[in-house]
Amino acid sequence: MAVANFVGRKLDCRPGGSLDDVRRGATETKFRLRAWGVRGSLPVSGPEFQHYGGNTICIELQCGDHRLMFDAGSGILPAGKALLAEGASECQLFFSHCHYDHIIGLPYFSPIYDPRSSVTVWSGHSSGKMTTRDMITEFIRPPWFPIEVKACRANLTCRDFMPQDVLQPYPGVTIRTGMLNHPGGSIGYRVEWQGRVVAIITDTEHVPGVLDPEVLALIEGADLFLYDTSYTDEEMPTYVGYGHSSWQHGIRLARAAGAQRVGFIHHSPLRTDKALRAIDHMAAENFQGAFSVWEGQVIDV
Repeated sequence: MAVANFVGRKLDCRPGGSLDDVRRGATETKFRLRAWGVRGSLPVSGPEFQHYGGNTICIELQCGDHRLMFDAGSGILPAGKALLAEGASECQLFFSHCHYDHIIGLPYFSPIYDPRSSVTVWSGHSSGKMTTRDMITEFIRPPWFPIEVKACRANLTCRDFMPQDVLQPYPGVTIRTGMLNHPGGSIGYRVEWQGRVVAIITDTEHVPGVLDPEVLALIEGADLFLYDTSYTDEEMPTYVGYGHSSWQHGIRLARAAGAQRVGFIHHSPLRTDKALRAIDHMAAENFQGAFSVWEGQVIDV
């Protein structure tokens, strides 16, 4: 698993094959994660937040030619610009839930206004209570926003599912889902593609001394999972009921589930670069595959 701002994969250049064939082969097997936003609760800015970034949650997974987006925090604004610049005319957007920090960027997601784009939006946290279309229609309208969803010129499709449903947005791409412990509910995702696994687990609160079986099932044997680490174990008693977890618990889960790596996300808006570097140092001493994800990070799985 390679990690960098931009990661180049070694290509298999066989005699007789064209450069286009080589490039096509690399794209077809690419399983790439891009972190467009990793902050929780509220976007932040300033000199103390330069490295890990200030945008709220937005994660992109590229499975070959297919693009999967997870959450539409403020990080989805640069993500949308990049998708259009790269000629990605189709994407699937999955919501963990609809608290402000996870939907605030949706009205600024450029592809939904582009008539050449197709965007499918999924949600399952409010199954039986509110549909995906209801959610985005309520959010993108006055007085919260100056225009309504009808201004979106893309081919916009809304899909609903139930927690624990297995989704197949594209042939060969399997997404397993589960309900997390968060006020109002939140969905965790396990993405399986070509024998590799990436899971995205946010927002969820652990019970001290307990390993949530729902989370364990989603991250079992994962090559990489991203985990909500808004707090530390020492801070958790102060924030019982807020619906978030700690980096120490992320490591406990990684060990129990046999996951190779755990990336910490949903950083507290109060957690500075200095504080996150200190967490990285302590985490690495406990589990070699643990690290804090930073905005702009690219990981090839």
